[in-house]
Amino acid sequence: MSQFPDAKQLFTTVTEDGKSILSIEPYAVPEPKEHEVVVRMEAVPINPSDLGLLTAAANMDTVRSETVDGHPALVADVDAAMQPFFKGRAGKKMAAGNEGAGTVVAAGSSDAAQALMGKVVTIVGGEMYRTHRVMPAMMCVPLPEGAPAKEGASLFVNPMTAQGFVNTMRAEGHEALVHTAAASNLGQMLAKLCLKEGIDLVAIVRSDEQKKILTDIGLTHVIDSSKDDFMEQLIAALAETGATLGFDAIGGGKMASYILTAMEKAAAVRGAEFSVYGSTVNKQVYIYGRLDTGETILGGGLGLYWGVGGWLLTPHLEKVGGERMMEMRMYTVEERNGIFNSDYSSEISLMDMIDPEIAKGYEKKATGEKVLVNPSM
Repeated sequence: MSQFPDAKQLFTTVTEDGKSILSIEPYAVPEPKEHEVVVRMEAVPINPSDLGLLTAAANMDTVRSETVDGHPALVADVDAAMQPFFKGRAGKKMAAGNEGAGTVVAAGSSDAAQALMGKVVTIVGGEMYRTHRVMPAMMCVPLPEGAPAKEGASLFVNPMTAQGFVNTMRAEGHEALVHTAAASNLGQMLAKLCLKEGIDLVAIVRSDEQKKILTDIGLTHVIDSSKDDFMEQLIAALAETGATLGFDAIGGGKMASYILTAMEKAAAVRGAEFSVYGSTVNKQVYIYGRLDTGETILGGGLGLYWGVGGWLLTPHLEKVGGERMMEMRMYTVEERNGIFNSDYSSEISLMDMIDPEIAKGYEKKATGEKVLVNPSM
């Protein structure tokens, strides 16, 4: 019999008949092998990347509580037009949760595993929305003595992404950055990192409230896309900073095009050489999110020396290698209450995740409303 008989986990399923299901089910915690530990999960964030698995298929106007195969569940309909996009996962019950933190409550026989007993660790590797997670000891990064799990909950996805953006900028020879949806949790981390590193950052937001968040941090170039003079302000900021690399969380619509067009016009202001093909300034936008799930629309006026591509954290970390990745992880722990601090608007339990009203709240991905799950609550 398992030493954790009340263990539970959350599953997400898109069914063949067009339903999106989040269910809470029993979890048989395996005994840890020699080099493994069991972490009691106490702090797991809900990131936009998690919502891609949890609720992307769901029409949230249809959410309701049901019992599915004897388990409590949150059920929503999948619109007919969306069903083809989720055909590949139809009928597959999937665990979710990219990262989190908790206390090591059982360990294998190796010295490395035993050394972690009782310690609070930050971990990454998926399947975090469960009361207990078995992990290789080498994948657990201990927090300093006395630090609560909450401080280690969000020390991978957003902090590593912010550092990855800077890595990419330097590797590709750019000198400054543009970032959209820039008042997000990730955006605030990137702003603090750029300020510390002396990197000019042009931050694009969509409201006065979001602009204030970043100007209070200390950013100079914060541009509101909802204003009539958005393009004028963007061109001026790009001309001043020389930013030629953008990271776009929006994805759909014309934002990538706006950025590239403004970069081209800023190059003219800065006196770049032009030809019939446009400027000789290399301009690049990477799309790393899909807050707008529509088509990416590119207009004219970009010149011909530009690129639009996708950017994902995991391939980036594979590219930079294990040594650099561990340097980045240790830096996140060092700066967990500084550059990479995360604020949460609420803390919920696993069962709360399948409450219809609570689910509607965390699915909105609203700025300043990051939700923390405590599976052991």
